[in-house]
Amino acid sequence: MTRSKFDNISFVVTGEAKSAGTIVVLSGNEILMTKSGSLGPIDAQVKIGRSVISAYDYCEWITNKRKEAEKMGGLNPFDATMIAQISPGELSGVSHGLEFAQDLVVGWLAKYKFKNWELTETQGKKVTGEMRKQRATEIAKCLINHGKWRSHGRSLKIDDLERIGLKITKIDDNPDLSDIVYRIQTIIRLLYSSTSAYKIFANADEKIFVNALPVGERRKMPTGDVKVVEVEVKCQKCGKVHNIYAKLVDDKKIDEEFKKKSFKSFPDNNKLICDCGYEIDLSGIKNEIETQVGKKIIDQKEAKNEV
Repeated sequence: MTRSKFDNISFVVTGEAKSAGTIVVLSGNEILMTKSGSLGPIDAQVKIGRSVISAYDYCEWITNKRKEAEKMGGLNPFDATMIAQISPGELSGVSHGLEFAQDLVVGWLAKYKFKNWELTETQGKKVTGEMRKQRATEIAKCLINHGKWRSHGRSLKIDDLERIGLKITKIDDNPDLSDIVYRIQTIIRLLYSSTSAYKIFANADEKIFVNALPVGERRKMPTGDVKVVEVEVKCQKCGKVHNIYAKLVDDKKIDEEFKKKSFKSFPDNNKLICDCGYEIDLSGIKNEIETQVGKKIIDQKEAKNEV
């Protein structure tokens, strides 16, 4: 989908891009990383029984047991029992899962990452399509090798990736670029840590934030001719409980009554800022009230200042 829109794609990695994230990054024409950035192994993870394990380890174990059986003329009872529980379909599925990740990476590296690789660095030889594919295969096999990295969550830094033949553009070597990248990284981390936003879509003109709505017990709404609804909201960061009232009729006496009880009016923008600085999204609570009561919450212009 991305390639249908752009001819040249670069990935900037300042944090962790693991597993499928690594595979996506390897489809770029250029990979830019900070010292804090890392990729990870791409060995497929498969579910066997109640556990999720490395497809590489599984295939390697089967291969070793086959060689052992050929050499010894059979297997010990325990291994024989384990092998007997494996179906051809299961084994085939594990093998295909491992090969699928490798095929993706080999194809993408050769086609995009090595697209402009014209001469070898040491001898200055002309690079052929076969050479690009061979280098891509070597890198893919290395990243799939769970025996080498020991953990699917292993963090592979710039030096690790360059040792296996993957050229990385070092962001920290460019002061202007690193300043921009670290500013963006800091802002995003602050947004994620101090607000309910957990995903951001952005381009040059627009930004869309996806927020996590507080989920709790279903609130019991008053029945009849409801004029106001009281709500308790607990901050997910510091635990402070906020008392809020949502007016469903335009009556100033309601404001006077609830202000005496130190309640806050329901904010017009559905955002409640806790004393700790955490932003609480009340959109879900608003929808719940209006749906169950059948009335709209009255906007109050002064709510923003009160919060």
